[in-house]
Amino acid sequence: MAEKLLDQVNKRRTFAIISHPDAGKTTITEQMLLFGGVIRSAGTVKARKSGHFATSDWMEIEKKRGISVTSSVMQFEYEGKRINILDTPGHQDFSEDTYRTLMAVDAAVMVIDSAKGIEPQTKKLFKVVRKRGIPIFTFMNKLDRDGRDGLDLVAELEDILGIEGVAMNWPIGSGKSLKGLYDIQNNRVELYRKDGDDHFIDLDSDGKLPESEELSQDSLYLSALDEIELIKEAGNTFDEDKVLAGEQTPVFFGSALTNFGVETFLKSFVDLAPAPSSHKVNDDEELKPDDDEFSGFIFKIQANMNPNHRDRIAFVRIGSGEFEKGLDVTLARTGKAVRLNNATEFMSSERVQVSKAVAGDIVGLYDTGNFQIGDSIYAGKRKIVYEPLPEFTPELFMRVTAKNVMKQKSFHKGMNQLVQEGAVQLYRNFNTDEYILGAVGQLQFEVFKFRMQNEYNSEVEMTSLGKRVARWIDPEQLDPKMSSSRNLLVKDRYDKPLFLFENEFAMRWFHDKYPDVKLTEKL
Repeated sequence: MAEKLLDQVNKRRTFAIISHPDAGKTTITEQMLLFGGVIRSAGTVKARKSGHFATSDWMEIEKKRGISVTSSVMQFEYEGKRINILDTPGHQDFSEDTYRTLMAVDAAVMVIDSAKGIEPQTKKLFKVVRKRGIPIFTFMNKLDRDGRDGLDLVAELEDILGIEGVAMNWPIGSGKSLKGLYDIQNNRVELYRKDGDDHFIDLDSDGKLPESEELSQDSLYLSALDEIELIKEAGNTFDEDKVLAGEQTPVFFGSALTNFGVETFLKSFVDLAPAPSSHKVNDDEELKPDDDEFSGFIFKIQANMNPNHRDRIAFVRIGSGEFEKGLDVTLARTGKAVRLNNATEFMSSERVQVSKAVAGDIVGLYDTGNFQIGDSIYAGKRKIVYEPLPEFTPELFMRVTAKNVMKQKSFHKGMNQLVQEGAVQLYRNFNTDEYILGAVGQLQFEVFKFRMQNEYNSEVEMTSLGKRVARWIDPEQLDPKMSSSRNLLVKDRYDKPLFLFENEFAMRWFHDKYPDVKLTEKL
């Protein structure tokens, strides 16, 4: 049993794709799904006019705006491996969802626009990945457009991100003059815009094209040879241990839009990326993925993936053991027993019932309100609690009311369900109980308003409170009279009191007036 489980776990590759918005993250996901045989043609997030949308962008607002605002989960088989892709939002307003998703993966693929290099959101997300020490694989995208020099792009990885970059292939030209890729890893050249098997040409023992090949005399090819010589002499040497430790990133070039270099990248990734590894649980224990006892943690909750059924799905990363339909588990937070009768696997918004899954897999549990983000579940007698997921204190706040007082039921239902997804935080005025939403970014409010209207048929009025500084206060030290227009007193969804200060100056004034009152940034 243990050997069979370990064999299944070792076939898993679970990773997230991170990038700055519009670097091509969703497009490369589509191409991977194409190679996995789960879709017949790849759509890009720009294809709104044709009505052909990216498979991973399933939410209505994503189709209308051409952006990813939720973390999609997609699964497929490729070359004997089970691939779990988590396509994360690139937009910075949704970084909280992305940060939590990065806790559920074993590797990350970093997509960089070869014309722009490393952009702010990529840098921000890289720090989270680096902190976890998970392997990072880099895809320099948009080679079909004129871009920056390859040597500069690889050097930038070390200069800006502090990680060694090691080239696995190299561009021969770019943009309109793109001729192909010099595949260092496989000792071949991959020709651009050539169909069939003849788009690969093997190199000789010296790493050069046969003289009979037309490209062998091309100035762009000769220039690429000079750069590769420089890389081999002065660049970083591939070191698998460094890659697995997150200290070195293999670098691949290509174009996701024209599906060039993506399959080569995917094959290398499947070979080099790690299988699921141990998780830290119960503060200081190491839990192996092939441990007999099933356990996992909920990193995401999504309402209305199927609008017809008004469902709610809790996404679980299986950390150990094997899941089977009908499994009885314990919810660590409450000690409550839950039977997992209804679970699903994902191909974006398409779903199939799952009867079995193992450590490394992502399964969706149909949830009636039992689960919260960050919950641990386990099947054995031994209690297993995973490390807490990152939480962000909101910076922007809005008052929210129902436009139609006759639709209070759908308003309250929508408020509660969408808040449980974790993208926005819910507060209530301490005295009047009116709803106040908090978020990391403005776009989250727009998505919330759109979904309330489209999924719950509830139009909402939103009044901005602007930027505020949130600080919690011990209930025993609280006097409601401390509240004023500059420090609004509210309670969070656990009924814990906190102040929303107008600015840092208002908070300092409060400190001066009540020097003995202790305020905290988080609960």
